[in-house]
Amino acid sequence: MMSRGSLIAGVGIGAGITYFLDPDRGGSRRARVRDAVTHTEALARRTIGATRRDARHRALGVVASLRAAMSHEEVDDQVLTDRVRTKLGRLVSHPHAITVIASDAVVWVRGPILEREAEPLLRAIRRVRGVKAVIDHLERYAQTAYVPALQGGREPAGDRIDIWQARWAPATRAIAGGVGATFITGGALRRDARGAAALLIGSALLARAATNLPLSRLTKIATRRHAVEVQKTITINASVGEVYAFWSLYENFPRYMSRVLEVMSDPDLPYRSHWKVAGPAGATVEFDAEVTSALPNQMIAWRTLPGSPVAHAGMVSFDPVAGGGTRLHVRLSYTPPAGWLGHEIATVFGVDPKSSLDADMVRMKTLIETGRVPHDAAQSSR
Repeated sequence: MMSRGSLIAGVGIGAGITYFLDPDRGGSRRARVRDAVTHTEALARRTIGATRRDARHRALGVVASLRAAMSHEEVDDQVLTDRVRTKLGRLVSHPHAITVIASDAVVWVRGPILEREAEPLLRAIRRVRGVKAVIDHLERYAQTAYVPALQGGREPAGDRIDIWQARWAPATRAIAGGVGATFITGGALRRDARGAAALLIGSALLARAATNLPLSRLTKIATRRHAVEVQKTITINASVGEVYAFWSLYENFPRYMSRVLEVMSDPDLPYRSHWKVAGPAGATVEFDAEVTSALPNQMIAWRTLPGSPVAHAGMVSFDPVAGGGTRLHVRLSYTPPAGWLGHEIATVFGVDPKSSLDADMVRMKTLIETGRVPHDAAQSSR
C-alpha cells in the first residue's frame, strides 16, 4: 500500500509538472522561475558582500573602542560634537532644534525638547566616549503645541541594540540566520515537543534574518495594511485631465486590468465601490473600497473597508510632463494571507499584485493612447 506521505508527494509532483509543462503558459512560468533564481543569486551575492563589510566595520569599531578606553585619548571638539549629534538623531524627535557645543570634553546642550526625551538624551550623552561633563540648558515642554521648533518631526528609533530594532544590520542578520539554522537542525533530529519548539523558533529566526522584516509583517500577526508595498511609475502620452478622468471612472478598470472582473459604484455613496476580482483557482473575490482623498488632476487615495479578504490601501498621483504627457505613479500596500511569505510564494507563480500592477499599467497606457482594449484584459470581448 502506498503511504499517505508518498501519495501527497506524488500528487504535488504531478501538479508541479502539469503547471510548468502546460503548453500554453508553461514557457512563461518557467521563465519566471528562472528570473526568480537569477535574482536570488544576485541578491545573495550582494548580501554576502554587505555582511562582510558590516562585520569588518563592527570589529574595527570594537578594536577602536578598546584602544580608546585604554589610552585615555583626547577627543577633538568637533569629533565630540559629531558623536553627540549622532545620539540626537536616535533619541530625539526634533534633533535640529538642539544646539550642541563641545569644549575640552565638556558638552553644552540647549534648545527646546519634549520632556520625556530630555533625561534619556542626557544619560546617553554622558556615556559618549570622550565626554567628561554635560551642561544642561534644555527647554523642556510637555507638548509640542505653540513651539515652532517642535512641529513635525518623527518618532526616534531609540538607543536600542540592533536585534530589538525593526531593521537589522547585515552582520546581525547573518548571526541570527546561523542560530536559526542551528535550531532547525537540532529540532529536526528530535521527535518531541522540544524539537517542535526548536523548529518553530529556528524557522522564525531564519525568516526574520532572510527578509529583514518584523515577524508581524511576515505572518500577518499585525492588522496594519503594509505587510507588502509595491509601486509603479509610467508615462502616458495624454493630458493630466484625460488620464485623471479615465482613472476616476472605476468602471474602466476591467477594460485594462486582467483580474478585475467588475466594479460597481454605490449610487448613494459615490466615494464607495464594490469590486469583483478573479482570485486563485478560478474563485471570485469580492470586496468594498472607498476613496479617502481626491484632488482633481493631482491624486486619488483609497482603501478597502473592514472585512475585505485582502486588506489594502493605495494612492495614485498625476504629474504633467513636457510635451503634454502624464507621469502616473501608483503605490499599493496590502497584507496577503500569510503575510510577506504568502506574497513571495505568489511571486514565483506570477500572481502577486506587483506582477499584475506592472502589466495592468502597460495595458492602461495602450488603451488611453490608442483606444484599443487589450486582448488580455478582463473585459476584452466587450
